[in-house]
This record gives sequence, structure tokens and C-alpha cells, in this order.
Amino acid sequence: MSSFADIKDRPLLKIWGETVLSRRIQGERITLALLELAPNAVVPEHRHANEQLGMVITGQMHFTVDGETRDLGPGGTWRILGDRPHDVIAGPDGAVVIDVFTPVRSDWDDRAVVEPSPAPRWPEA
Repeated sequence: MSSFADIKDRPLLKIWGETVLSRRIQGERITLALLELAPNAVVPEHRHANEQLGMVITGQMHFTVDGETRDLGPGGTWRILGDRPHDVIAGPDGAVVIDVFTPVRSDWDDRAVVEPSPAPRWPEA
């Protein structure tokens, strides 16, 4: 497998149904994901063993991590330690975010792939 990939060439996965989609690059111990959240998409409270860092690229998100809530726009970041509760509501225009997870998100391996995959919302063509 090549060490290089263009995000537009990665499969688009249905992470939370049709409203939260992701393209990802997997390393041996880390996942880089570009997520697209539909307008007003809801990611209900959940937890996972993976540590998570992220940043909003476009749009707005109402984010709660371990009881602390913030409204985030482009450049807003988060840090989620393993097994901490968190949830998100995307803004009225949706959002595009980058998330980094360690260890890898192998639980996404069985997610359905959107076919045909549309062009990513970011970066713009």
C-alpha cells in the first residue's frame, strides 16, 4: 500500500447513517478522518476506547465532552480522552471536521460505503 493518498479517493463511509459520513486514512496505530456532518446532524452521546483529537474545518457544531459544552466554528478544537462521554449537534449548514483517533477505528471497518461517492465537501475543487 502506498504511503500517499488523496482524500477524495478514499471510500465514503456511513458512520451515523446518512447524516455523518467519513473518509479515513489508517496507520498501524492511528486513524485520520475527514467527517462530513449534514445540517443539524445529531451524534448521540457515546464513548469509545479511542482517544480523539479534532478540529472544525467548515460550519458549526454544538459539542459536549464529559459534561463541558461549547459552540465551535472553524478552527475550534477538541480533545476526548478514552471512554469519556461526548455528543455533537451540527449547525444549520452542517460541518466538515478532521478527527484523529488512536488506536485505529477498526470498528468502522464494517460500515457501509456510499456508492457512488460524491466529491468531498472539503477541500473545495
